[in-house]
Amino acid sequence: MIDQATIDKIFSTADIVEVINDFVKLKKAGANYKGLSPFTNEKTPSFFVSPAKGIFKCFSSGIGGNVVSFLMEHEKLSYPEALKYLAKKYNIEIEERELTSEDIREKNERESLIAVNEFAGKQFVDWLTNRDEGKAIGISYLKERGFRENIISKFQIGYSLEQRDALTKLATEKGYKLEYLTKTGLTIKKTDYQFDRFSGRIIFPIHSISGQVIGFGGRILKKDDKAAKYINSPESDVYHKSKVLYGLYFAKKDIISNDKCYLVEGYTDVIRLHQSGIENVVASSGTALTQEQVRLIKRFTKNVTVLYDGDEAGIKASLRGIDIILEEGLNVKVLLLPEGEDPDSFAQNNSIGELNDFIKQNETDFIKFKTRLLLQDAENDPVKKATLISDVVRSVSVVPDNITRSVYIRECSKILDIEEGILYNETYKLRRNKALEQSKKSSYIPDYVPPNKIKAPREINIIPDYPHEKDVLRILFLYSDQELRINTENNPTVLQYIVDEIQNDDLEFQHPVYKQIFNEISELYHSKQALDSQYFMRHQNTEICKIYVDLITENYTLSDIWKKNDVRYESEDMKLKEIVPEFVLVFKNSKIVELIKETQEEIKNAQKNDKSEDLLLLQQKFIVLNNLKKDISKKLDRVFL
Repeated sequence: MIDQATIDKIFSTADIVEVINDFVKLKKAGANYKGLSPFTNEKTPSFFVSPAKGIFKCFSSGIGGNVVSFLMEHEKLSYPEALKYLAKKYNIEIEERELTSEDIREKNERESLIAVNEFAGKQFVDWLTNRDEGKAIGISYLKERGFRENIISKFQIGYSLEQRDALTKLATEKGYKLEYLTKTGLTIKKTDYQFDRFSGRIIFPIHSISGQVIGFGGRILKKDDKAAKYINSPESDVYHKSKVLYGLYFAKKDIISNDKCYLVEGYTDVIRLHQSGIENVVASSGTALTQEQVRLIKRFTKNVTVLYDGDEAGIKASLRGIDIILEEGLNVKVLLLPEGEDPDSFAQNNSIGELNDFIKQNETDFIKFKTRLLLQDAENDPVKKATLISDVVRSVSVVPDNITRSVYIRECSKILDIEEGILYNETYKLRRNKALEQSKKSSYIPDYVPPNKIKAPREINIIPDYPHEKDVLRILFLYSDQELRINTENNPTVLQYIVDEIQNDDLEFQHPVYKQIFNEISELYHSKQALDSQYFMRHQNTEICKIYVDLITENYTLSDIWKKNDVRYESEDMKLKEIVPEFVLVFKNSKIVELIKETQEEIKNAQKNDKSEDLLLLQQKFIVLNNLKKDISKKLDRVFL
């Protein structure tokens, strides 16, 4: 358990803009910051961060909260894990006891998988740096490749002993369950024995965007024609290779500051470029580029340069994948390295100045690069040229921005010596066909469904929204300490007025979370404590924190037309003496309506069961409730149906 004093210190120290900026590229927008949502695929920023309030709000997904709930939502961390992440980031000491075997067994599966990976990562590093075998084989190989100690340490490169079950045996002795060792892929289990997946290999840990070890890549050092040169962790609950970019954890700040990301293929490409001084670089780790990986880059920059080695066949094989980058609206450039070079070797053989000069002079717009590359194959063959044009047009058609697409078409027209109109028509056809396919998938409804094919809807337990309860909480959150000047001897605060009005009539909230919030507000009020905004901002119940942020976040601002014409505008806080009593009356009326409905059902049951005494009392109750409803209608000068 983390004590409350430490939790308060973490919240007061953590800078929400700084933390979120590690995951989302934020830009100043007045007193706030904005960026593209990390939770949805959007093109217009609707993700806002308020440093003054210490909150974030994503209007495209509806997600909001504080710095801890952001980490919980984005990184899928538990509440304690998110606190520990912040404590580590800001060098805040947390005293914790060492995990026992019982603690490990009680951890949920995701936490256990992460724990096993973290243990393995540290053990691989220890074996590399402290074991004779690791020094003789692993360190020797890395130094031979020219990697410095500080870079080896930064990327937490390790070594797995040749003993086939060294890690499995040690981990189980330490209390880590074999179940989680196999689920992470660290151990391969057979019917009557188990062994380490990565034995005898240099280990490259794969980190999540927040720095957790979620998987590994291993390179074999001995010549073995039967064994793969590189192997990776298999898919697990914590590692999905299509959603991970190697090196992003180390590169994200430099990607933001340079507003550019270099994309390479392998682990050593990333590490070598870091050692050379270029740190805004990530790798797809040998997998075909995926939409999820591109969206990770898009959070930090819209500018991508793909580094290719001189292998022309390999370039052509990967061209189709880069269309995904274009489709996400990113600006894509290509850098073709000299023949026989890859990013690792080229960076090793050139200084940082030579690297930067080569990049500036040789990186080319992707569409131009692709057009010229394919044009070399076509030569004077009209059939090949027609195929080339179709291929290029397909790439242009996925570009979402109209202006960018038009510029590409104009450039292609010049290079291919073909009329712009033809390219426009072909592009339009491809975009139209794609739109039709998508519309069929999303909105197709069959004209007739045989009765025996219709399935009954599954019952879903949905909690009603209770808008009147929400209104009362919003007013409490925003204006609790303000006085209500309602012509009484002792003008109450908004908090005092609402709590007294609701509790004096023995009314309760129906929504379970709203009820908990109001009960906690009442406890604070009766114990004469102020309703501090930080109380709900730092609440351990993330649902409460989210509701708080939702209710205090302003969705609307005064129109510029009104401001220009100097029209008198009364904001909500200027009319509290009118609206607070009204909200309370509306809340009371909603409860009376609920009671009337319940009473009507009870009257029906009493009539059915011929209970005359109960029926008389219920009818009297029904009359009283209706009279109360009429009184509220008069006070509000309107009639509730």
